[in-house]
Amino acid sequence: MVVLGCLVGFLVGEIVAGLLVGVGAAIAHFPGGFQGVAHASEPPWWANALSLVGLWSGFLGATLFAFGAGGLARIDAAWRVRLGDLRYVVLGVAGQLVVDALYQPFHFTHLNQPVRHIFGASHSIGFFVLALMTTIGAPVAEEWFFRGVLYRALDEGLARVMPRVATVAAIVVSAALFALAHGEPLQFAGLALIGVVLAILVRRTRRLMPSIITHVSFNAVAMAVLVAQRSGH
Repeated sequence: MVVLGCLVGFLVGEIVAGLLVGVGAAIAHFPGGFQGVAHASEPPWWANALSLVGLWSGFLGATLFAFGAGGLARIDAAWRVRLGDLRYVVLGVAGQLVVDALYQPFHFTHLNQPVRHIFGASHSIGFFVLALMTTIGAPVAEEWFFRGVLYRALDEGLARVMPRVATVAAIVVSAALFALAHGEPLQFAGLALIGVVLAILVRRTRRLMPSIITHVSFNAVAMAVLVAQRSGH
């Protein structure tokens, strides 16, 4: 029931995102309206920002449903921060470096297309807003949704029918869904790998902050590289 709620929440979030982008295109008089934004290789920054807000609204709805009618127990210490959590910054940086190293031998020409799609047309304040949303906002929203709700619902549900492999299956399935949700085929393997790591963190620590911190630092490395490229270094 909760997993189904997550699917519905994701779809509703996509619809809300489209509606918000359509309204933004109308207000900004963007050439071609919503279709013009949708087919742009580098959409305006406000379109990407509105799209994220819409998607996250679906995440929030699914989460509220899960902890309410869905009957999923809340994580008591979900947001508790401990001094030892600093090590997860190192884990996130290492994760990004490992993923980059694994992709390096393949020399994919379009591997950075998602970054160009989000940040290509953004400058100044627009770039700053998107940087905050993708480096901090996205990890918080995605960890809450994919690990705090979806992974735990899968783990509890599968434990009733296949208890011996429930946890492993829940980790793998939730990581695969996390990767699929980004809609980037070339990025799938790397995202699924980091999704497995993040789910294991939630499993072992019974908190969300370790996975959030790891996710933030993982994204921050990519952001630092982008800033360095833009500054000419």
